[in-house]
Amino acid sequence: MQYFIDVMTKRYAQFTGRARRAEYWYFFLFNILIGLVLGVIAGVIKVPILANVISLAFFIPSIAVGVRRMHDVGKSGWFLLIPIYSLILVCTEGQHGDNEYGPDPKGGVVAQF
Repeated sequence: MQYFIDVMTKRYAQFTGRARRAEYWYFFLFNILIGLVLGVIAGVIKVPILANVISLAFFIPSIAVGVRRMHDVGKSGWFLLIPIYSLILVCTEGQHGDNEYGPDPKGGVVAQF
């Protein structure tokens, strides 16, 4: 839940930097859950504009966290527009250490076994 709150408050329209897989997927999960709950509530009270307003509020942060996720794997944010490939990239572990988009969000620590 903390990742969702951070994206919606601190990084609402931040398209620079990098986002870990956890940040992307937790934002995605809570975005879907909140959207479903509010969609049902909007349907029950017959105010469909509520669901539209929520969708608009989540639109820019969804794109921003996706672009930052692409940056974490070393790709441009434009790769988000390629459907299957972008799904593969958001599931891929980010580059270790700094890259051209910023420092490693994991702190550059590489686990060795």
